[in-house]
Amino acid sequence: MSDYYYQNNSSGSGFLSNIPVVTKNLIFINIIMFLATLINQDMMVSNFALFYPSSPFFRWWQIITHMFMHGGFWHLFFNMYSLLIFGSVVERMIGQKKFLIFFFVCGLGAVALHLGVEFLQAQSYISAMGRGDSGAMALYSALKMTPTLGASGAIYGILIAYAMIFPESKMTLLFPPVTLSAKWMVVVFGCIELVTGVSGVASGVAHFAHLGGMLFGWLLIRYWRNKRTLYDRY
Repeated sequence: MSDYYYQNNSSGSGFLSNIPVVTKNLIFINIIMFLATLINQDMMVSNFALFYPSSPFFRWWQIITHMFMHGGFWHLFFNMYSLLIFGSVVERMIGQKKFLIFFFVCGLGAVALHLGVEFLQAQSYISAMGRGDSGAMALYSALKMTPTLGASGAIYGILIAYAMIFPESKMTLLFPPVTLSAKWMVVVFGCIELVTGVSGVASGVAHFAHLGGMLFGWLLIRYWRNKRTLYDRY
């Protein structure tokens, strides 16, 4: 283990050289996409954010590109801060290739659960329209025209990976300033996302995408552990 850390920290100096290569490049791509969005928001959102498959704005590549889109500075900042803090540790533990695979598996898992929930919503709206519910048409139209964007699904997967690798490490929320072990902190996060997603209290947030990222992250870490390959840095 000591040799691994030594090899990754021996070249270069300064802050950027100490960030693992996959984490660093993911952050750079997100920043570049955000800057491009500031220049031409309509073009970037309509082409690279994720739309429901029946939307006229849907493109197949949005399943990937939406992970690198953000709705504002603070959305970008908190996701990239979490990626830097937790992603750096996880990448050093499991290796570059596994971490890159893990990031996209969590992101795609987030998409799968998010679109699955949207499909159920769409079917309920279509059924209501068939019964003559005029309000259902507006809801269905809004579902098709609302973009989903952000790396949060993959980030939540990284959080659960960190908690599974370092379950007893302490994490402190900014507000409220509560300190818990990592394993219990992610349980709290998951419960909050489930409750808010089911209740619809915090609209405008893809809660089930967060849960999808956590679920697929948990499954992949368990799979690698069962195969005894979690720390094989191929």
